[in-house]
Amino acid sequence: MELFKRLLFSLRMSYRYCQDLNKICRTTPNNLKLCDISPKDFQQQGIEVLILDFDGVLASHGDLFPVEELYEWLHNCVKAFGAEQIFILSNKPLAKRITYFEQHYPGIRYIKEVKKKPYPDGLQKIISLTKKPPKSLMLVDDRLLTGSLAACIANVSVTYITKPYTCISKRPIIEMFFMSLRFLERWFVTILAWLYIS
Repeated sequence: MELFKRLLFSLRMSYRYCQDLNKICRTTPNNLKLCDISPKDFQQQGIEVLILDFDGVLASHGDLFPVEELYEWLHNCVKAFGAEQIFILSNKPLAKRITYFEQHYPGIRYIKEVKKKPYPDGLQKIISLTKKPPKSLMLVDDRLLTGSLAACIANVSVTYITKPYTCISKRPIIEMFFMSLRFLERWFVTILAWLYIS
C-alpha cells in the first residue's frame, strides 16, 4: 500500500514539476559520474551542504560500501565542506552502510526514519538541521522520479548522475531493472513536458 501511495505521489508531482525535470534532463551531460565533479565545482555554485544518494551514485545497486575510486573524493569533500555539512539520503539506509560512514567518515550523517524519495521529507529534515537556505543544498542522485523530483519539490539544487555505478555481473536482474527504469523515467519526463506545453 505504501509503495502504491508513493507511486501516485510521484506521478502527481511529476506532472507538476515536469518542466523542471525536463530541464534537468536537457542540461545534464551524458555519462556524468560523481567522480567527474570536484567539491570546488559545487562550492563555485554557492553550495554549502552536499547530499548524496547511495545506490548508483556512491556504489552499484545493493552494494554496502562506496566504490574504491570515491574514497579520495569523499575525503576531499570533507575537507571542502566539513563532515557535518555532508549527508547521505538513500531510500535504503542499511545498517552496514550507516556503520561504514560512522567508522570511515565520522561526522557525515545518514538520514533515516523519513519518508522515501520522492517525498521531500529527508531534504526538509536536512534543511532544518543545517538552517541553510534550500538553494545552498545540493542533492546528487541518479533517478529523476525519486531524488530529482524530491529536490524540485523541496526547492533544493540537484545534480543528476547520468552514468551511475552498476555491476551487471553481480546483480544482472536488479541492474537491468534499474537501467530500464532510468530510461523510462527520461522518456516519461520528456513526454510529460511536451504534453504540458501542448
